[in-house]
Amino acid sequence: MRSLVSFLGGAVSVGLVVGVLAAAGVIDDDTNTTATEAPSPAASAPSGSSSAKPVDTQPTNVSGIYKRVSPSVAFVQSTGAAQAATGSGFVFDDQGHIVTNDHVVEGFNRFSVRVGSDQTPIRAQLVGKDPSSDLAVLKIDPSKVPGGLKALTLGDSNAMAPGDQAIAIGSPFGLAGTVTVGVISALGRTIESPNGFPISNAIQTDAAINPGNSGGPLLDGRGRVIGVNSQIKTESGDSNAGVGFAVPVSTIKQVVPQIEHGGKIQRAFLGVTNGTANDQSGAVVSNAVPGGPAAKAGLRPGDKIVAIDSRPIQSSDDVSAAVAAHKPGEKAKLTVVRGGDRRTLTVTLGTRPENPTIR
Repeated sequence: MRSLVSFLGGAVSVGLVVGVLAAAGVIDDDTNTTATEAPSPAASAPSGSSSAKPVDTQPTNVSGIYKRVSPSVAFVQSTGAAQAATGSGFVFDDQGHIVTNDHVVEGFNRFSVRVGSDQTPIRAQLVGKDPSSDLAVLKIDPSKVPGGLKALTLGDSNAMAPGDQAIAIGSPFGLAGTVTVGVISALGRTIESPNGFPISNAIQTDAAINPGNSGGPLLDGRGRVIGVNSQIKTESGDSNAGVGFAVPVSTIKQVVPQIEHGGKIQRAFLGVTNGTANDQSGAVVSNAVPGGPAAKAGLRPGDKIVAIDSRPIQSSDDVSAAVAAHKPGEKAKLTVVRGGDRRTLTVTLGTRPENPTIR
């Protein structure tokens, strides 16, 4: 069954339908990742112990969270010579930096932002973008915002678990200030970025996400940002089917501080195309980029990667996540199965190019 993923930014005006989910894998890798497994509940204190602490529960008052958080959620408009698009964003700091999606701003040269319920458009400057993580940063003059700017609090990737509350706030179809509620449906998904590379550890949610939500925050039950809403899975145009994806907060923390002042992200590069084995026993290499790090180390098409640095590999997504944990120039030990034989190859990882070089 053919499944499409829609990039949502600007979809109100210029709906973009792109790519198939990166389930089969593409050239490695993406941003640094952190474990998405929730910590185990603390053991109960012995009966009568004075050191027992109350269990910390999540608030369920969504209206209270909305009242507190929505003044820091932005409506973003991008315009060009012959077209315009709208999306969402959120306040990253009190200096005027607004986080949104790369695909909300890509191809446009003029931007404006409306913060919270204020209907006055504020001219914005694009100060940084990273297509490989689908993140971008706009900057506005904070003095133009009545009452100033209040940054949203970033959450913790390690604290997330499927079933936890998920709250999306944004501007679907241009309807600014819209809130939808659901749960984290799954963690550790891989989605495709605007330039064709994988984004690891994406969050799947059933909170309704639609065209125009792109760039807006996905929040946990305490109103902390856990992701940037970016894509939906659909089989019929851009309609919502309850399967949305957000760039994880771990990626936001790693990327935004580097691009908000015009910097670029340097990522490790393995240089292979791979797909998940039918029995999920590894990632099967279909192509190694000529002259790339993997090819130089002797990796061949048909090899099955079963571990990277002793980290078990069951799928193509695992390869992306494992390489993302490295920096350019670092060495990685790949355990591969070739013709029934198991061997270890040491790869010196390169620097990922701007675009995939699959041939």
